[in-house]
Amino acid sequence: MTDGKTKTEQKIVLVTGPSGAGRTTAIRVLEDIGYEVIDNLPLSLIDRMLSGPALTRPLALGVDVRNRDFSTEMLLQVIEDLREDDGFEVEVLYMDCSQDVLVRRYSETRRRHPLAPDETPELGITREIELLVPIRGRADVLIDTSDLSPHDLKDEIMRWLSVSGAEELAVSVHSFSYKRGVPQGLDIVLDARFLRNPHWEPALRALDGRSSEVAGYVAQDPRFNQFFDQVQNLVEFLIPAFGEEGKAHLSIGFGCTGGQHRSVALAENLAKSLATKGWQVSIRHRELERRAGTAAASTSRV
Repeated sequence: MTDGKTKTEQKIVLVTGPSGAGRTTAIRVLEDIGYEVIDNLPLSLIDRMLSGPALTRPLALGVDVRNRDFSTEMLLQVIEDLREDDGFEVEVLYMDCSQDVLVRRYSETRRRHPLAPDETPELGITREIELLVPIRGRADVLIDTSDLSPHDLKDEIMRWLSVSGAEELAVSVHSFSYKRGVPQGLDIVLDARFLRNPHWEPALRALDGRSSEVAGYVAQDPRFNQFFDQVQNLVEFLIPAFGEEGKAHLSIGFGCTGGQHRSVALAENLAKSLATKGWQVSIRHRELERRAGTAAASTSRV
């Protein structure tokens, strides 16, 4: 596809998947983290676009059934040609989603499906999933968005495709309730349920782990200091080690029974400790965000 020209290796991510699975969101996230983004470029023009000088940053191409000349066979051929060219480092990012969730999303937005503009969305979704089966099989990174919030999706994309170097490795510290399961995408999960529980103190029950009263109560557990020191030492050891291996994002989760007190206090403490040592840290409190009704507004950076 490059007429035999010698060129600097260009990183390319082809972003595809069924309509409604989060492809557009993924494209925006990639743009935010440093990719040059082109969406819905006709497949027949990709060769011409790539024949010029290599870009100074990685390229993300959004491809789906709305592309003017889309066909499964043509996209498979594009993938094959790019992978055979030594001038390109190619990855296929496939945004997946369960069929029932796709139906619900279309129902909520009342959009027409591109493969069934005059029929029910269910028919279009079925057709598209079947059409994309061979592409899904070629995916290098597959992200199922069925249960992901926009912030969870961003974390997953950064986990796999961030262009940051080791010195820019980002850390996210999460709190969660085991009653609702462990969040997707965590690299390290730590159980805080052995610590004393502020829930049983009437004066603390309505507060959360961000308050000094709850944090102080949790820290009074005789096992707290040893546990926290060991966790802190482990994480500080792992961050540069992962960075040297090219990892751009590390997710650490603390879980407790309700996700309100102990896990929140630990997440806050660890995030602040890492931030004081110069690491880029963000905090996610899943259950507090859920109760507030807006995950986007609750995500914070230290």
